[in-house]
Amino acid sequence: MKVQIEIDCSPEEARSFMGLPDVSKANDIYVDTVSKAMKGVSNPEQLQQFAKQLAPMGQIGFKLFQNFVEGASAAATPKSSKKD
Repeated sequence: MKVQIEIDCSPEEARSFMGLPDVSKANDIYVDTVSKAMKGVSNPEQLQQFAKQLAPMGQIGFKLFQNFVEGASAAATPKSSKKD
């Protein structure tokens, strides 16, 4: 037996329904801080140096950050071929 339930709600409504905390203010502060720090970055080497400084777990954290950036840039580029 398969049952599907579709719920139409905003992300805020879903968050409160599931009992998750509202972290929007902390996220705004984090984004603002990172964007201010990134203003001076003009090439990939500077971005890597910045990421190394932020990496809480050294090389492992840097690799995770690097994978995140590469995944985000790949997702942002439009794909020319469609999968059926």
